[in-house]
Amino acid sequence: MIIDDKLLEILNDQSLKSPRNRINFNFHPSDDDLMHRMINVIQPGSYVQPHKHEKPDKHEAFIILKGRLLVVLFDDMGNISQYHILDRKTNTFGIEIKPGTFHTIIALEPNTSVYEVKHGPYDVRNDKVFALWAPSEDQVEKAIAYQKKLLKKAL
Repeated sequence: MIIDDKLLEILNDQSLKSPRNRINFNFHPSDDDLMHRMINVIQPGSYVQPHKHEKPDKHEAFIILKGRLLVVLFDDMGNISQYHILDRKTNTFGIEIKPGTFHTIIALEPNTSVYEVKHGPYDVRNDKVFALWAPSEDQVEKAIAYQKKLLKKAL
């Protein structure tokens, strides 16, 4: 499979039609695969609740393809420990996140596209531990306010 502008344009269109304003395109053949590879296309305003991957521990890496992505890392209490902007124009291409690290991602430009690699297999029951100190995706107004707060601190 070739990753090119044509594929990203198709995924951009799909992300704009998605209720979550983002879309994943998986390269791995099944959830049981031990290495998950995917493209995430994320629009500004799409909220990803802070979460971590543990038990089973999973590393996760993001590599920017297009746009700009804010990656925020937190301690267990919800304090920002680090933030990084992935942007090809500034030569910051990617980040690897250690297992057990709370994190979120925020698109800073329309059609932000990243290549993600994460250990598998995927099991919805234990893939993510969501941060209880952050709003869930279904708490729309609180999620918007929380994301604005993160952006203000990081930018």
